[in-house]
Formats: sequence, structure tokens, C-alpha cells
Amino acid sequence: MKMLISGNWVDASSEDTLEVFNPFDGSLLDTVPDAAKADVDKAVADAVDAQKKWNRVIVRERAKILRKFLGLLEENREELAKTLTLETGKPIFDSYGEIDSVYMTFESSIEIVKHHYGKSMPMGIEGGYDNDLQVTVHEPLGVIACIVPFNFPAALWAFKAGPALMAGNAIVVKPASSNPLTVLKLMGLLVEAGVTPGAVQCITGRGATVGNWISDNPAIAQVNLTGGVEAGKEIARHAAENLTAYKFELGGNDPLIICSDCDMDLAVNEAGDKTRNAGQCCSGAKRFIVHESVKDEFVRRLIEERLKTVKEGDLMDFDTDYGVLISEKAATEVESQVKHTISQGASLVYGGVRRGAYYMPTVLDNCTKDMDVCKNMEIFGPVFPIFTFRTLEEAIEIAETSDYGLSSGVITNNLQDAMKVAASLRTGMVAVNGSGGFRAQELPFGGGKKMSGNSRECMSSVLEEVTQEKSIIFRYAMKKYNEEG
Repeated sequence: MKMLISGNWVDASSEDTLEVFNPFDGSLLDTVPDAAKADVDKAVADAVDAQKKWNRVIVRERAKILRKFLGLLEENREELAKTLTLETGKPIFDSYGEIDSVYMTFESSIEIVKHHYGKSMPMGIEGGYDNDLQVTVHEPLGVIACIVPFNFPAALWAFKAGPALMAGNAIVVKPASSNPLTVLKLMGLLVEAGVTPGAVQCITGRGATVGNWISDNPAIAQVNLTGGVEAGKEIARHAAENLTAYKFELGGNDPLIICSDCDMDLAVNEAGDKTRNAGQCCSGAKRFIVHESVKDEFVRRLIEERLKTVKEGDLMDFDTDYGVLISEKAATEVESQVKHTISQGASLVYGGVRRGAYYMPTVLDNCTKDMDVCKNMEIFGPVFPIFTFRTLEEAIEIAETSDYGLSSGVITNNLQDAMKVAASLRTGMVAVNGSGGFRAQELPFGGGKKMSGNSRECMSSVLEEVTQEKSIIFRYAMKKYNEEG
């Protein structure tokens, strides 16, 4: 498959390519261009010109075009879901859900931009400006670079692309090199729907090089990245050269505190959600901090009721609910992290088996706050490190050991304990009787705390990230009216 530059499907100018594999069986799915710097520079330059044209398309016409995209999305739903499963290794039911979330995100983007109002300032409150009418309007930033991760490529692409385009920006998208095919197809549907071709550029290639070339380009108004902390730091260093703005969501090491008075059915269910996408979720419980009085029951029921009941098999079978990691390399990394945690004193009580890109759901007991798994070693896989606490203060101390601050959760029937945890944890979100994996489309989501980034990607505040306010002043506009009135 080729990459999309200014409405054309093209190879890299160097003719270099990258291979895209099916992580489930290791088969070759396709090849994509490995872009050269000249390709990146052309895409960005064309996007600058196209953004001006796209922004001149009035809002209601932009809405019509993106609604046409939604129609194409429905027509191609099955093909997109199958492509997503083949290139990510996630079960087909999950892929259909992800494609459906793209629909919802674009539909919401259309509506919020249509109701994105400016403001007028009150008159008569500041000396010397009594007759001046002061208002604000919202304008697009310009060209936004969208760097998309591998774990939920379609859904997270939509959170970046939908609001940005509807607000009048152009986008330069860099999908993950391991699974770019679904994003490429979605970008093609935008052009087919009628978006100004140069306003939707999609460049494929290695993230360490292409991402830096994009960030280095002074014509980029903002870099929007979902990825790892080190990738974020590298992008920020490059963006700083031109004072380019950036919005990052950089993952986390989310704690889930399970209190002695918890609803154990709820606790097991919320914890078990970590098997989704084989544990490859930025937000979602990654440290299970359990009161000593219920720890044994929790571990036993987690294993028996959730982990032993995952359904493996043909990923195109709707009964299958557990797949593989994005690559054998990723699974090997998880395996290495598990062995490292065991070497620091943890006990393997379930799982620990790897076959290729497959990694069995794994439970590690007797974890402590001095271990790397409690701090900044984010295990991006189906691993359940179990910590034990006696007092709520101790649980909070364990939870706060990490420099990450994405999401968190607490399971308790005690309102005061819930409020104490919610007030104490420095995370962007705290779910009471839920895990950090909770994500509603309207709710502010993202880091905002510690090393997890600065984005609050959601429908209720995303326009603050993809637009800028402009102040317009009408001097003496009310002078005659006030004199005559």
C-alpha cells in the first residue's frame, strides 16, 4: 500500500519500503513506503497551502463533507475492521468496536465545532474602554501533525483528526510503522468524501526519523502525539527549536486500589478488563493494590473467573476475546519485564508463557513499592502485579510512587475513603468503583499530571487544543450610541 500525499497514492522518493506483518501468524500483509525527508517536506508544504483552502470552506459545508465520510465509513466498516484485526492482532469484535468509535468521534466533532462560540467582553468595567466592543473568535492553528500509536490506531487517529479537520486545520498524519494500513484507508476515505486533498497528508515510515523530520519543520503549528515518554521528550526537543506547540499523551502506570469493603465481583470485573487488547492500553490498571484481608480472594477469583476464561482462537471469530501483542518483539519485552520483576522478589502465580507475539495473562504476587514495576516500568501487556496494603495511607503511598499520572481507580463502598483517594492521587482521572481504563468520549482524558503528558483529548475540551482565540476590538463602537442614549 502506498502513502497519501496531496491526494495521490505515492511511493517514497527513495523507493524504500517497510514490511507490515500479521502478528498473529507472522505472515506478510503488505509493504508501505519508508518516507524520505523530501517526502515529509513536500507533504508539510502542500498542507500549508491546502489548509488555507480548507479553512475557507464554510463550517456547514465542512460538516457535509465529513458526514459523507461517515457514510463511506459505514460502507467500508467490515473491510476496515478486518484490516485492523489482521495488522494489530486484536479480536474482530474489538476491531468493529474501534471502527464504530471513529464514527462517533467524527460525528461529535461536527457538532461541537458548529457550537463553538466566541465571547464578548462586558463594557464599562475598565476606564478608557467604555465605548469599545471587545469580542473573541476561534481560528484554526494551521497544520497539525498527528502521530498515531499502534494499540488503538483507528480510534486515536479519530480523536486527533476529527476535531482538527472540522475546526479548519490541515493534518499531517504519521501512523505507527507496525500497523499503518487501517489509518491509510481512513485517510483515503476523507479525500474521497471531498476534504481538500492536501489538507489530509499521511506519511509512512520509521517513527524515530519521520517523526523528528515532521517536528523539525517550522510550518507545523502543533505536534499531537500518543506514545511513550522517551518519544515525547525527543519530539519536544525538536519542536522547541521553532517553539512549535505540542500535545502529548504518554501512557501511564495506573494504580487500582481495592479496599477491604469492596464489591469483589466488581473488583474482579474491573481488574479483568486489562486483558482487553492483550493489555496494550495507555490507560488501564497496571498496578493492583489490594487490602491484605481480601488479597487472596481477589487473586484466586481473578485467575479463575477472568484469566482462565479468556477465549483464544481465530481472531476473525466473534467468540474470540483475547489476541496477541503487536509483535513478537513487544511480547519478548513483556516477558523480559516479568522476569526482571521476579528477580526483584515477585512471585509468579499464573501465566508467564510466551509463544511468538502471544503472551499469556500473567499474575505476579508479592510486589513491593521499591520494585521497578511500581515506579516507571510500564508493562504494556497482560500482566497483573499485585501489591498489598494495610492502611489507606499506605495504598496511596504505593500508588504515588510512580512518576506517571494518567489514570487511576479505587474500589470501595466507603464514600470518605473514595474521596480521600480521589483527592490524594495526582492523576488526570480517578474512577471510583472503576479502573483507570474508564474512558468516556466527552470526559477530559490524558496526562495533565506528572510524566503522562499535557493533552486532555476529549470532545468537551479538544477544541481548546486545535484552535486559538483571536481578540477583535471595535474602538469607539458604542460612543455615539452612549452619547445619544
